[in-house]
Amino acid sequence: MDLNLNRITLESWDWIVIAVFFAAMVWIVWDVFRKKKETSGDYFLSGRAATWIAIGASIFASNIGSEHLIGLAGTGASAGMAQAHWEIQGWMILILGWVFVPFYQRSMVYTMPEFLEKRYNKESRGILTYLSLASYVLTKVSVTVMAGGLALNALLGINFWVAALALVVITAVYTVIGGMESVLKTSVLQTPILLLGSLVILWIGLKELGGWHAMMDICGSQPVNEYGDSMTTLMRAGKDTEFPWYGALFGSAIIGFWYWCTDQFIVQRVLSGKDQREARRGTIFGAYLKLLPVFLFLIPGMIAFALTKTPDSTTGQALASALGLRADGTLANPDLAFPMLVNTLLPVGLKGVVICGILAALMSSLASLYNSSAMLYTIDIYKRRHPETPEKKLVRIGRIATVIVVVLGVLWILVIQRMGKSLYNYIQSVQSLLAPAIAAVFLLGVCWKRTSPKAGMWTLVAGLVLGLTRLVTMIVNPSAHNPFTFVFNEMNVYAFCVWMFLFCVALAFVVTLFTPRPSDEQVEGLCFGTATDEQKAATRASWGVWDIVHSCIILAVTIAFYIYFW
Repeated sequence: MDLNLNRITLESWDWIVIAVFFAAMVWIVWDVFRKKKETSGDYFLSGRAATWIAIGASIFASNIGSEHLIGLAGTGASAGMAQAHWEIQGWMILILGWVFVPFYQRSMVYTMPEFLEKRYNKESRGILTYLSLASYVLTKVSVTVMAGGLALNALLGINFWVAALALVVITAVYTVIGGMESVLKTSVLQTPILLLGSLVILWIGLKELGGWHAMMDICGSQPVNEYGDSMTTLMRAGKDTEFPWYGALFGSAIIGFWYWCTDQFIVQRVLSGKDQREARRGTIFGAYLKLLPVFLFLIPGMIAFALTKTPDSTTGQALASALGLRADGTLANPDLAFPMLVNTLLPVGLKGVVICGILAALMSSLASLYNSSAMLYTIDIYKRRHPETPEKKLVRIGRIATVIVVVLGVLWILVIQRMGKSLYNYIQSVQSLLAPAIAAVFLLGVCWKRTSPKAGMWTLVAGLVLGLTRLVTMIVNPSAHNPFTFVFNEMNVYAFCVWMFLFCVALAFVVTLFTPRPSDEQVEGLCFGTATDEQKAATRASWGVWDIVHSCIILAVTIAFYIYFW
C-alpha cells in the first residue's frame, strides 16, 4: 500500500536528531522498567501520583495523532475552517477538570464503566465496557496504526506494512513494560517536540506565503458551496450538506463533551493525578495546549492550499504539482498537504525535528490507546469475573490484553483498507453516533441525583440501537426515500447527533419518572447535591484564583476565535 509521492530527503543532521529522540525514549522507558509495578494501580494509573504537567502533556499528546497531521491538515487544504469546530471545542477539558474531577476522584474508580456501575447499575457498566472496547479496536487503534503507516510511507518511503508494524511493536513494547508511567513520561518528551516541529512549519509557511492576510485573502476567495461561504467561513449556511452551522456547532460540542469528559482514553490521564488540584490543573494545561491544533495542523493545510494558488512561488509550483491543483481551484490530494510542506519548506536538521514530532504524535496516541484498552479489559471484565485475582496477576493480564488489542487492531486494518477515501468520514460518523447516549448518561448522572439506574441503562441501550441502525443504513445506502431513510441516512450526520442527544436526554427523563430513584447511599459523593461537608471542603481547597483566571483566559480565546472566523 505504498503511495507514489515525492519522498522527504533527509541529511545526516536529520538522522542524528531522530537518533537522539529514540535514545531519549529508550532511556525513559528503561528508567520506568527498573521500578517494579506491583499493583494494577501502579501499572494503569501510575500509582495515582501524576503531576499537572504530566497530565496535561499526556492529554494533548494522546489526542494528537496521525489523523491530525494528515487528516486535519488535509481538511484545512480542502474544506478550510469548517472542521475547526471539533478542535476548538477542546475548552470542554475545563468541564472535566472543574465539574467531573471531584466526582471521579471521590469514587476512586479506575475506569468510566466502573463509575457508571456505582452511579447506575452493573448493566450500564457492562454496556459501556464492551462498547468502548469495540470502538477502540475497530476505530482508534486500527485507524491510528493505518494512518501512521500511511504517514511514514508518504514521508520516508517506508513500505506501509513495515512502517505500521514497526510503529505497533515499538509502541507496544514500552507500553507493556511501563504501563501508564511510560505513557506519561514519554508524553512529556514528545509534546514539546511535536509543538516545536509544527510551529516551525506554521512560521516558515506563512513567511513563504507573505503573511497571515495573504492566506486569508486567497482562502477567503475560494467558495465551498453555493450559499456564499468560503474556506475561511467557520459557521456555514444551515443548508450546507457537509457542515451546517447547527450540526457543526452543537454536534461538535456533544462529541467534545463525550470525548473530553467521559472517554476512558482521556479521563484515565486525569485519574492518575495524585489529588484534585493536580488533576484540575492538568486539565487547564491540556486545554491551553488544545487551543493550538487549529493553528499547528489545520491552518498549515490552508497555507498549503494558498501556496498552490501562487504560481510565482517555486514552493507553490511544487505543492500544486504534488497536491494536484484542479481547474476549479480544489485539490486532488489534500491529505498530502502536511508532508509536502515538510518536504518543500524545511531546511536540513529541522526536517528531523518534524519527523520526530510526527513519530511522537503517532506513538503517544497508540500508547494511550493500548493502555486504556488493556485497563478496560482487566478491570471491567477480568477482575469482575475473578475478583480475588492477586494484583501482580492483574498487571500480567493487563500486559497480555495490550498485546491482544494490538493484534486485533492490526488485523482490522485489512477490513478498513477497503473503505478508501471514506475512512475519515466513517470515523467521524461513528463518533457522532457513539457520543450522544454516553454524553446524556454521564451529564444527567452527575447533574441530577434523581436520575434512576434504569434510566441510565435504557438510555445506553437506546443509543446503541439508534446509532447502529444509522450506521448500517448509511453503509447499505438504500435508494428509497421515506421518513426512515431521511432520518437514518439522508439527514446530515452531525444534525442527527444533535437530535439523538436530545432524544436520549428526554428518554432518560421519562424513564426516571417511572422507575425507582437511586438510594442516597448509592449516589453519595457521585453527583451534585450529595457531597458531604468534608468532600466539599476538599474540593474547595483544591483550587485558587489563578485556576479561575487561566480558565477564563481559555474561554476568552475560544470566544475570540469564533468571533474572528464567524
